[in-house]
Amino acid sequence: MAISDELRAQILRYHFVERWRVGTIASQLGVHHYTVERVLSEAGVERERQRRRRASKLDPYRAFITETLERFPTLTAARLFDMVKVRGYTGGPDHFRHCIAPLRPRRPREAYLRLRTLPGEQAQVDWAHFGKLTIGRAERPLMAFVLVLSYSRYPFLRFYLGASLPNLIRGHVEAFSALGGTARIALYDDVPRNIIVVMCRPG
Repeated sequence: MAISDELRAQILRYHFVERWRVGTIASQLGVHHYTVERVLSEAGVERERQRRRRASKLDPYRAFITETLERFPTLTAARLFDMVKVRGYTGGPDHFRHCIAPLRPRRPREAYLRLRTLPGEQAQVDWAHFGKLTIGRAERPLMAFVLVLSYSRYPFLRFYLGASLPNLIRGHVEAFSALGGTARIALYDDVPRNIIVVMCRPG
């Protein structure tokens, strides 16, 4: 079960700073003690239950479970329980599910870089399609020119009949007129004709 970063931080703080035991942390935060042990294990803390645990019905099958999960990391606990039960395991499914949770291989965490921009530095530009508009006997594509300031997330939106180059330029002129200035850089996502424009402040 995935937990939030905030809950993970609370578990680590109560363990390292307050010196609470696993059971105390679990009861106060309303989570299962296996969840607490998993968080501490991922942080490099020796599992408290491993230091004082007694023999378990699952012990003879741990090697098989670990090997199976390494080959099939997404295998469900129910399927794995059936496989172990056929091999002689006599424990219950709930206890089994909690016992194998720490044995599952963990996917490496992906690193994300939060991009920050200065006011007026960058704007993001794109077109949005809103179907077709019937004018007389003709059908015209209804397109929305969208410009969003990266720093404040302030949006500008204006509808045009098509995503032609004149409408693209008109959208920039009207957007910067409404905003009272231009962004230093404009970023585009799949703009027709691969147009790339860099907007610079005058002077």
